Amino acid sequence: MVELLQDERLDYLLAENLQIVQSPSVFAFSLDAVLLARFAYLPIQKGNVLDLCTGNGVIPLLLSTRTKAHITGVEIQERLYDMAVRSVGCNGLEQQIKLIHGDLKDMPEVLGHGKFDVVTCNPPYFATANNKIHNENEHLAIARHEIYCTLDDVVRVSSQMLRHGGKAAFVHRPGRLMDILSAMKKYHLEPKRLRFVYPRAEKEANTILIEGIKYGKPDLKILPPLFVYGTDNQYTGEVEEILYGKQD
Repeated sequence: MVELLQDERLDYLLAENLQIVQSPSVFAFSLDAVLLARFAYLPIQKGNVLDLCTGNGVIPLLLSTRTKAHITGVEIQERLYDMAVRSVGCNGLEQQIKLIHGDLKDMPEVLGHGKFDVVTCNPPYFATANNKIHNENEHLAIARHEIYCTLDDVVRVSSQMLRHGGKAAFVHRPGRLMDILSAMKKYHLEPKRLRFVYPRAEKEANTILIEGIKYGKPDLKILPPLFVYGTDNQYTGEVEEILYGKQD
């Protein structure tokens, strides 16, 4: 039985039949993480996968259902790292998923350059220009704002960690698309797949999913849009399947 602290709870990742430790005041995963875990390319049988800004371990847990590769998650916040460790433990995945408490900027030296086939990251979305805009909750502020790492840091480290031909996948906001593309080009991650996510068909996109290949050839594919809600205000069929699995 997993130990829960303070206001923590044990939630189910429904489509995968996994459990995860969450806390409304510290960290709870969003749909963005689930979409990234489904979007990212993965080797099926073997390889090495790295998840940066891993939070409570949601992306490594989700990825473990799609691959037998070894997965490493890196999280700078000790409380979130501890939640991730307990989440991995309660699912019996210690042999497949390794968690590191540390700064992603240190990982090229800690883990070595060019060691990974795939890197994923759901990074902080907001530039940290003014401390007044930070959430008063330190844990949430670090997760949402570029306090400990910038977008440039994330893309640079992702490239350093990847082998030649390895793939990096990110989820972010459309307003940062040009920043992401510029950083990916700068660090030799050629953008190959881009998908826009819309809350509804009549709304502007509020999320992007993008994947690049280290030293890949230019050939960006814009994938069909993903709509989260239909006209009935219910999840669309695709999102429902991602969250809950195929229904009979």
